[in-house]
Amino acid sequence: MRGRRALLPWALLAPALVVVGALLLFPLGRIVWLSFRDYRLRNLVSGESDFIGFDNYVALLTDPYLWNVAVLNTVVFAVVAVLSTVVLGSLIALLLANLKPVTRVIVISCIMVAWAMPAVSGTYVWIWIFDVDSGVVAQALTGLGVVDPSGHNWFADRFWFYAIVTLNIVHSGFPFVAVTVLAGLLTVPRELREAALIDGAGAWKRFWHVTFPVLRPVFAVVTILSTIWDFKVFAQIYLMPGGDVGGSQMLNLGVWAYVRSFGHNDYGMGSAVAVVLTSLLLIITVVYLRALFRDDEL
Repeated sequence: MRGRRALLPWALLAPALVVVGALLLFPLGRIVWLSFRDYRLRNLVSGESDFIGFDNYVALLTDPYLWNVAVLNTVVFAVVAVLSTVVLGSLIALLLANLKPVTRVIVISCIMVAWAMPAVSGTYVWIWIFDVDSGVVAQALTGLGVVDPSGHNWFADRFWFYAIVTLNIVHSGFPFVAVTVLAGLLTVPRELREAALIDGAGAWKRFWHVTFPVLRPVFAVVTILSTIWDFKVFAQIYLMPGGDVGGSQMLNLGVWAYVRSFGHNDYGMGSAVAVVLTSLLLIITVVYLRALFRDDEL
């Protein structure tokens, strides 16, 4: 009887696990398999490929472009974007927690429009805002005399390119963080905040020593999800002017894997880049979890 009860949860989860395995594990295994082979356009026709072992990984890890451009862009951008998204979303959540219910619903409805906007549509909006000739920013700065009337190509500079991408990501990601953190804030016992206020704790100390420890699991979830999303950002970079050009200084690991696979027709090397990206993301996630929680809480 006990054995049957122990197997019951697994039996109920079996259909979902089978679907997850078919949709996620098989493609992942296929990518790992391709990364050990010389697989190009001709192999798509013949269906045959040569096993080359770790040659793709050796060529990838010894390529200066990986470390000087792709990894650097991926990590720095993800760190800045995640921190900005979580901080802005948390500040807005604190603001929402102090609003009246009707006003709170109106504000949440407004900010959720940014989260619901498709990535492609949102990216083209930011491209239009920073357009060299007719963009809102270009016209405003030209009118102030800051930019030459001939215009300034923001997308040609690596720093400004990723600054615009960061604005795009933060704009589309902060509503999720705000609503999630707000849900956690509403569960924090009021007695704890009132006790800290009576003890003379300021706003920052009340948040850091009272609110944050209670909401630590919430911040773990939003940070991990934001990290996963921002590390594998694709459309927001690929659609930007210059973001789809192989060998440029603008590519991150996700876009580089796509360009190497479908731009250069080198699917083995593209798969190796994707495996490196996945491994890097798993390592960062595990390190973050172990730093956030004690071992007995994992």
